[in-house]
Amino acid sequence: MPKYDYDLITIGAGSGGVRASRLAAQSGANVAIVEESRVGGTCVIRGCVPKKLLIYGAHFADDFEDAGGYGWTLAGEPGFDWARLIAAKNREIDRLNGVYIKTLGDNGVKLVQGRAQLADPHTVEVGPQRMTAKHILIATGSSPKLPEIPGIEHVITSNEALDLLEKPKRLAIVGGGYIAVEFAGIFNTLGTQVTEVIRAESLLRGFDDDMRILVGEEMVKRGIDLRTGTVVDKIDKTEGKKNARYTLGLAGGGKIEADLVMYATGRAPNTAGLGLEESGVKLNDKGAVAVDEFSRTNRASVHAVGDVTDRMNLTPVAIAEAAALIQTLFHSEPTAVDYANVPTAVFSQPPIGTVGLTEAAARAKLKKNVDVYTSGFKPMKHTLSGRDEKTFMKMVVNARTGRVLGCHMLGMDAPEIVQGLGIALKCKAKKAHFDATIGIHPTAAEEFVTMREKRGEES
Repeated sequence: MPKYDYDLITIGAGSGGVRASRLAAQSGANVAIVEESRVGGTCVIRGCVPKKLLIYGAHFADDFEDAGGYGWTLAGEPGFDWARLIAAKNREIDRLNGVYIKTLGDNGVKLVQGRAQLADPHTVEVGPQRMTAKHILIATGSSPKLPEIPGIEHVITSNEALDLLEKPKRLAIVGGGYIAVEFAGIFNTLGTQVTEVIRAESLLRGFDDDMRILVGEEMVKRGIDLRTGTVVDKIDKTEGKKNARYTLGLAGGGKIEADLVMYATGRAPNTAGLGLEESGVKLNDKGAVAVDEFSRTNRASVHAVGDVTDRMNLTPVAIAEAAALIQTLFHSEPTAVDYANVPTAVFSQPPIGTVGLTEAAARAKLKKNVDVYTSGFKPMKHTLSGRDEKTFMKMVVNARTGRVLGCHMLGMDAPEIVQGLGIALKCKAKKAHFDATIGIHPTAAEEFVTMREKRGEES
């Protein structure tokens, strides 16, 4: 039996890679992890964590405005310093990077800095260093993907948006996914004139249709210029005396002027240059690592978790895949992740929380055997603040069995509320269980246990 340097070498120190490495080491395995950048990956370093901090920062603008309805008088006009927010965000990211590094060290995982490449299914090269392992885990995540159009070299992505030295006066965002929607909300609330351009007629493809339509309406009410059914075919840059200006040429005519252009039109798995195909590891037609239900590639010693597999690209899912893999490899307990009823959120303004099937997916599966319950109202907070913002909730139910198939919410605290509903759906709760639950009053969450009337005759 060949002797290897390590039991496991992980390539990529994002949340999934760190979780797998730590758990493997705690199981008694000899583990190394290779990372060419900072430890923490997309979510912690250049994704959900720093973005959420900017969202918190933006919310203060609304809070100051809403305070007057509650008797508060602010001494002078509130001021905002973008550079201070970015500096504070960076300090927190530095702290988290240190926490991740310490966690690896405390668990005996060797951190190797550099660019990794597979030499064969058991060998990893990092520069001149050559290491062997019984198992290799690919956890390199994904990166922003840009279309090939003239002038695309002038744009930024979410990576750069998190570290801008100055806040732009006019920002054009191209894309209609959750990243585009969240950044549109951040910059708009902080005073930037935002234009969001999408090919489709509604935002957030894949979400429930009511959520897609209503979040667009709320964004427009907040002053975002939402251009639906619109395609950008070129981007021109004009150098000004102080700053550059950008012109987005639109297919069919027309243009949009901006001081900065951000693209959020999808992400691609980070598989290029890793030596995967050369080592016989199969990729799918999107360039993602092809894996089975146990995160194993066609090479028995090579495994992959997270966005690099393009299964369900959410950080908590990558962490779950990592934990399942370690159970499979080091505890002789083959474990697969259940991708049904995974709660998720869009930190738009107002935010969305969702779990389970959309109405369209439920009707495609069950035809007419679907009941839909909805509730729409002005949040109690805004009865005094005067803000024109609505909350909308929706429940999708199997009409034959009574089982709740999906819960969707647009409005204040939606992500926090829907996390709990995710547990209910995992437990296969029925509408009768919701009906029998006493609500907490006065809260928005109680609407999920007080909805009684079905929507529409078709239900």
